[in-house]
Amino acid sequence: MGLLLALALMIPPVTTPLAAVSYEAQAKVRGPLVAPPLLAVPKMAQAKVPVPPPSPQAVVVAPVANMYSVPTTDADVVSQAICGVSVGLVEEKGEWLKVRTPDGYRGWMSLASLRRYGPGDRPYASEGKSAQVASLLANVYREPSVTKHAPVIVIPFEARLEVVTPAEGEEGRWIQVRLPDGRSAWIQRGDIDPDPQPLSIPASIELAKRFLGLTYLWGGTSSFGFDCSGFTQMLMRRRGTVMPRDADVQAAWRGVEPVPRSKLRPGDLLFFGPSAQKITHTGMYIGHGKFIHDTTHGHPGVQISRLQDQPWTKLLVACRRVK
Repeated sequence: MGLLLALALMIPPVTTPLAAVSYEAQAKVRGPLVAPPLLAVPKMAQAKVPVPPPSPQAVVVAPVANMYSVPTTDADVVSQAICGVSVGLVEEKGEWLKVRTPDGYRGWMSLASLRRYGPGDRPYASEGKSAQVASLLANVYREPSVTKHAPVIVIPFEARLEVVTPAEGEEGRWIQVRLPDGRSAWIQRGDIDPDPQPLSIPASIELAKRFLGLTYLWGGTSSFGFDCSGFTQMLMRRRGTVMPRDADVQAAWRGVEPVPRSKLRPGDLLFFGPSAQKITHTGMYIGHGKFIHDTTHGHPGVQISRLQDQPWTKLLVACRRVK
């Protein structure tokens, strides 16, 4: 995504257990977006190498919170943060906060999407029992029933929740949780993973296929809609590796190494664009000459394409393998 930040982007890979194409160049200059019909990737004026975030100062309470390039909804969405994610606060303007997400990305978020931590507050879901949403979307209810009331919130894949107690013992259907805004609620056991672990490459490919048909969303980082680099970043995160947010930055990251096209293996990352200096799209190779990606080409959404087909074979400019 965005202007090439290439050689300056030298950060080490971060590997951690998981408990815890419209052209970007046009988005950078903030002029009218005249997106070519092939590829799409969000971008951001300050999209630089991820840096360690400050101590968490707030938590996202909305299902998914948009991050804007400037403090107004009348602006482009540069990224998102999902429910339960703790963020650092960089700047404040009225009802807007400039936040920094755990991967170092920055953008403006509405104050209504957040709960500030008070003195002595621990980051949400950082202690005690927690669970991670394993379904693509999960309904959360005010009581352990799907019929008495509508869900109090619908949250995306990977959202983390503090666990209060199961309703009927460890094998019961319902689990009581505490939402990031402090409310007590209930979620069905089948929607969560109480102990998520890093996935193997084959398992990450199977996970990617669960999202087939999910619509493309510029700036998206959740199962409500991803953009191309948000999708690959999520897949790598599920393998236990936190990598940069934007496609061009991912390709230049020190946590990956170049791979010849003839030596591709499942799980390798593919980067597309007019040239190696203008990367605008990314996907993950799944073997047999195919790759999975989130694109606006053809029909918007997650799909499997063949590398030998146009426009992909012409636009492929870089292949990378995580070290």
